[in-house]
Amino acid sequence: MRCPFCAHEDTNVVDTRSNPGANVVRRRRRCPSCDKRFTTYERVELRMPRLVKKDGTRADYDREKLVGSMMLALRKRPVATEAVDAAVDRIEEKLRSLGEREVPTSRVGDLVMRELAKLDKIAYIRFASVYRRFETPDDFREAVQEVKAGRRRRR
Repeated sequence: MRCPFCAHEDTNVVDTRSNPGANVVRRRRRCPSCDKRFTTYERVELRMPRLVKKDGTRADYDREKLVGSMMLALRKRPVATEAVDAAVDRIEEKLRSLGEREVPTSRVGDLVMRELAKLDKIAYIRFASVYRRFETPDDFREAVQEVKAGRRRRR
């Protein structure tokens, strides 16, 4: 593994931890050249289904885009990055378990909504306002009532 700080070709593994449920191996590494430490993650690479957008176009699944949209909804909220990563892992597992080659983006949006509702109610409402295209204050009021009642509206 190349050092991200000094680009030295060889690094030492200091600690290895596996997470069997998530199929992830976490490795702490140290560069012998600059003596800096960094973390790498190894994941089983399984092909994710392609996404079918509302207009019918297809796009490759992008984990970083999913994390980015969730982090935008969670901006300035007290949710740990590890919790977001775990939520994204659960979403990806559900997508893989569908066994389909293509999945509508609305399905991904529903999975994100479900995970955000577990993580943070405010982030859920933020995401819902964009995902469901809220246009009036009543739309927000309904979403708040759903959160208070502990239910989520189906599209």
